[in-house]
This record gives sequence, structure tokens and C-alpha cells, in this order.
Amino acid sequence: MTTTIKVSDELRDRLKEQAARDGLTLGAHLAHLADAEDRRWRLHLLKSAIDVSSRDDVASHAKETEDWERTELADAS
Repeated sequence: MTTTIKVSDELRDRLKEQAARDGLTLGAHLAHLADAEDRRWRLHLLKSAIDVSSRDDVASHAKETEDWERTELADAS
């Protein structure tokens, strides 16, 4: 299914130029932009959660990460 969206000619031309530069259709380029925005939003939420984490939680996470990294190194040996 396709639909029409209203954007200025200038914006349409910019998007088409960007899509062509990357060898994409305009639809594929818009999907890529939407995916990038979804990722940016998820990272924003993660950063917000980290910012309100207690010192104990941060320390616990750091220790667990260190333990897992040691396990991975031992498995690779």
C-alpha cells in the first residue's frame, strides 16, 4: 500500500537526493530514517534510566559486566 504525505518541495528534493546518494528508493530511505530515530529514542531512554540509577546499582552492573568479560576471556583461551 502506498500513501501520500505532504512535505515541502525543498524537503522532498533533499530526501530524494539523500536516497539517490545511498542507492535507495525514497521509501527505503524514509524507513532508514525512521529506524535511526527509533534507535536514538531507545538510547535516550537508556541514558535517562542510567542517569537515575543509584550508585549501588551502577557498581553492581559494573561488577557483573567485569565478571562476564572475564568469563568470555577464559572461554576464548
